[in-house]
Amino acid sequence: MPGQPVRPPLTWLDAEEVRRRVSPDQARRLLRAALDGGLDPANDPPRSTPAAGAGQLLIMPSATAESVGVKVLSVAPDNPQRGLPRIQAWYVYMDAATLTPSVLLDGTALTALRTPATSALAADLLAPEHVDELVLVGSGPQALGHAEALAQIRALGHVTVVGRDPSRARACADAIQKSGLACDVAADPAAVEEAVRRAGIVVCATSSATPVIEEDWIADGACVVAIGSHEPDRRELDARLMGRALVVVEDVATALREAGDVIMAIAEGALTETDLHPLRHLVQGRIARATDRPNVVKTVGMSWQDLVLAEGAVRAGP
Repeated sequence: MPGQPVRPPLTWLDAEEVRRRVSPDQARRLLRAALDGGLDPANDPPRSTPAAGAGQLLIMPSATAESVGVKVLSVAPDNPQRGLPRIQAWYVYMDAATLTPSVLLDGTALTALRTPATSALAADLLAPEHVDELVLVGSGPQALGHAEALAQIRALGHVTVVGRDPSRARACADAIQKSGLACDVAADPAAVEEAVRRAGIVVCATSSATPVIEEDWIADGACVVAIGSHEPDRRELDARLMGRALVVVEDVATALREAGDVIMAIAEGALTETDLHPLRHLVQGRIARATDRPNVVKTVGMSWQDLVLAEGAVRAGP
């Protein structure tokens, strides 16, 4: 109709384009710059998880002075039986002044990028200078993404993949080897323990509801990153390790609401809220790496991370 405002068409950035515009190393630098610049993750609204159809939606909004974005994820547990992904995601990017959507991005690609980037940002400040061994507990896409991101911050001597499915673990290790890193699979418990004991960095990227490594395997000064879930009744690290370690989280309130590793350790009396340190304090130099105990990073994935990287992808241009 005459006089009606004309909204510009949406630009679509698929997974390949997102990765072309923002590398793993750039992603880590963008997140650090945001926290250095004063972004406070505590300002993120909580994610909502309404039931929908045969599963649920996860809705994750965030805002900065310049832009606003929201990631919508669908979780359909029966999809793998249909040959479809269990989790699918889209990201809507808009300017803060008019809230006009301008770019639609592949949300799954953003998740695959921002989760390892957040881990690498924390590990860069918490891991030993020399990392002879990286252990990846889990063999999915996040394990591969973490190997790539962590190789940007440390000269990794060797990588060990630990996975329940031998074929998936082998495929993950082969992919890591193709990137130029020495990598093997640890299948039996003794080999897993040996690898974890010598590791400077351990990444837990599983769907397990119970701890996947033993507390006494972790050396003082080592860095353990747990990314497995954002559910309060699931954990990859036991209460003894959480109570023994310097614990860094993206945001304290979010961790107390969503991070099972934290919530259960507090419930069991091994940890208190005052033991939790927000990531921005680490980045700003208000806390430092521990050498007399382990350093644990527990993340659940937050909306601000997606928005910062979406901004980076949009600014990078075609």
